[in-house]
Amino acid sequence: MTTHGVSPLRIKRIGYEAETINSYELTSPAGDQLAPFTAGAHVDLHLSNGMIRSYSLVNDQRERHRYVIAVNKDGAGRGGSSFVHDNFKAGDLVSVSQPRNNFALCEDAEETILIAGGIGITPLLSMVRRLAALGRSWQLCYAASSRAAAAFLDELATVAAGATRVHLDFDDARSGRLFDLAAIVASAPAHAHLYCCGPVPMLGAFEAATADRPADHVHVEYFGAAEAPVTEGGFEVRLARSNRTISVEAGKTILDALLDAGISANHSCAEGVCGTCETRLLDGIADHRDQFLSKEEQAANNTIMICCSGARSRTLVLDL
Repeated sequence: MTTHGVSPLRIKRIGYEAETINSYELTSPAGDQLAPFTAGAHVDLHLSNGMIRSYSLVNDQRERHRYVIAVNKDGAGRGGSSFVHDNFKAGDLVSVSQPRNNFALCEDAEETILIAGGIGITPLLSMVRRLAALGRSWQLCYAASSRAAAAFLDELATVAAGATRVHLDFDDARSGRLFDLAAIVASAPAHAHLYCCGPVPMLGAFEAATADRPADHVHVEYFGAAEAPVTEGGFEVRLARSNRTISVEAGKTILDALLDAGISANHSCAEGVCGTCETRLLDGIADHRDQFLSKEEQAANNTIMICCSGARSRTLVLDL
């Protein structure tokens, strides 16, 4: 399990936000202040069924008395969101990690363009709150299947304060036309920072549309894997610090093999998205399948996400 400090928080309030989306307000049972966070951050929920799931914080980063997350009940998911919807009750205690931020906001950008798809609104809502508080220039394009499926519309209207900064796009109002993400990117000023969070096809389209923009002006967060993990096996990992060699057999990831061998390794999403399992690679060539490292970082071959990536060499030497 992940070693990022985990503590029990109280579910103070559960709110209905959209057809399949609930919000959950988490507070300290003792009334203590919570660890600070920044816009775009997430926490890991350690569920009682053994699952660990990451959820973005949607509230204002200036708030220290609570964390607010939103969970979309995804029938096609791996079961975490359904467990939350079906089992969480107001008053329950849930184990929550301290916040981490892999999707940080550039607060001094001249212009910020935010693009959300469905539940991808969650990290962007915290960014909207922060940009509004700082008085920065921003625009949000929010796509959803319908108005009924879109969360936090009232809050967005309040934050925007009547300005035409929030652009809504619903599938059932487009008469079959596709969401024109490329046009949004093309119309963005050259100096703008662009952020996108949503389903995998949207993120792929966003990365294609922004390919010619400066890499440090393009920010994306995946909620799920874009590629299947490497499970072909047939290689070994040598652990430099513990002086052990572990065979990775067919059907298993590196993480699976380590856990089966009784070796403790940080992990959370098991999809190469959150970055918790990032491990220093001392030797060997990785077969990178994660959505966390940039293309440049993958090419540098200095670290590997052991939950999903594999090996292109016979042996990988890990700093474990």
